[in-house]
Amino acid sequence: MAFMGDMMNPAPLWHNGPAPGAFYNFPGNSSSFGPINHTVQDFKAHSATPITTTTTVIGLKFDKGCVIAADTLGSYGSLARFRDCPRVLKVNDLILLGSGGDYADYQYLKDIIEQKIIDEQCIGDGLQLKPKSLHCWLTRVLYNKRSKMDPLWNNYIVAGIQDGEPFLGAVDKLGTAYEDGTIATGLGAYMATPLLRDAVEKGPLDEESAKALVRKCMEVLFYRDARSFPRYQLGVVTAAGVTVEEPVELKHDWSLAHMIHMK
Repeated sequence: MAFMGDMMNPAPLWHNGPAPGAFYNFPGNSSSFGPINHTVQDFKAHSATPITTTTTVIGLKFDKGCVIAADTLGSYGSLARFRDCPRVLKVNDLILLGSGGDYADYQYLKDIIEQKIIDEQCIGDGLQLKPKSLHCWLTRVLYNKRSKMDPLWNNYIVAGIQDGEPFLGAVDKLGTAYEDGTIATGLGAYMATPLLRDAVEKGPLDEESAKALVRKCMEVLFYRDARSFPRYQLGVVTAAGVTVEEPVELKHDWSLAHMIHMK
């Protein structure tokens, strides 16, 4: 049976690849599954679950730009622990970024993006990062982290102006990316998307109509989503630039609460 090779030490399937039954060591991933003779320093901890989480981000494209909205609550499990967690970011004069999911992972990637913008300004060649470029870069970063079994637990919405036209795209923690005229993450994908699509199908929206629709969606989500908050931020990007409003408070009314009966 010599043709079968060494049964106890099989050869790798390909150069630098795993032996049968072994794990592939992705580039840049220091994980090792060799003999059990490791020291404490040999092991690398990966994030198994998000800790402080945020909920829905809503993105809507209108005739001359895009609107993004997200509330400011960071939940620690079911505890509404952190109530000032802004997650609508002005990247540059062409791009707005919204994030849902783990807030620490968003802060990590936010610092990297802001440093990229600083480096770009230091070069001083007059060029700016464009929304499609950021969308593509996020796709690569999130897919790369997921491939190392250490994902960034976020969903992102990128809104901006590309060559004079509005752009709206989404990327999730697996690196799955798409573009659409209406995007909502989290519970908003079920609650807000029908409202957004119904309005868009009736005809093109102007800026004020788009902002009013997004505010209505944030109100619906506050009533329905137990992890949402009445305080939220709204950002708008047009050819004139990017505006991120100060957080505003929803005017909610619970006078109907006495009519709700739990079975």
